[in-house]
Amino acid sequence: MPDPSTYAAFLGAVLAYQLSGVGPDMMLVISRGIGQGRQAALAAALGCVAAGLVQIPLLAMGLATVILSSPLLYKALQLIGAAYLIYVGIRFLAAGDTGKNQDCVASASLFGAFRQGMICNLTNPAALSFMLAILPQFVHPSAGSPALQFVILGGSMKATGLLILGAVALTSGAFSSWLARNRPIMVWQQRIAGTIMIALGIRLLLPGDASISGR
Repeated sequence: MPDPSTYAAFLGAVLAYQLSGVGPDMMLVISRGIGQGRQAALAAALGCVAAGLVQIPLLAMGLATVILSSPLLYKALQLIGAAYLIYVGIRFLAAGDTGKNQDCVASASLFGAFRQGMICNLTNPAALSFMLAILPQFVHPSAGSPALQFVILGGSMKATGLLILGAVALTSGAFSSWLARNRPIMVWQQRIAGTIMIALGIRLLLPGDASISGR
């Protein structure tokens, strides 16, 4: 278990990073909130955080180093994530064009939003890169099992991420409620959400965006 001073420094570094800008996870949550409301946005936020169930064990076992040291695997993750976001964005736009104000296209269930958030985070190599860069700096053999420290610190990072993404979900969901009360512009809910997702996917494909924020 990390000592209190080390843990406090770690939380400070993580919060500074998570609040420094808008990344794929946050944009996804915002688009879900605008397009479908608070519940869908919160489900997407939970999915982004749940990706830690895969990432943290990978880090603890050292497999993340292998993945990120391979340019081919790193690029593949970027391409898969970008393609997925563009695909979902196009389906949102298609739903808006047909006047359907429901998520029959991008998964009607909350599980669909959860799954999308998880895929978005898992296919964003920047999220794994940041975890790999910062977690080892606060893991000390003298403090006990390194694997356990990875789990504790990684879990804490995801917990702070959930607080931030949860706040974003509630805020963007409130905006969706306002849109829903204005019938003439309801179709634009889907179009706005779709446009955000497509723009984010394209941004991930552009050269130099490998270091894009992992939030």
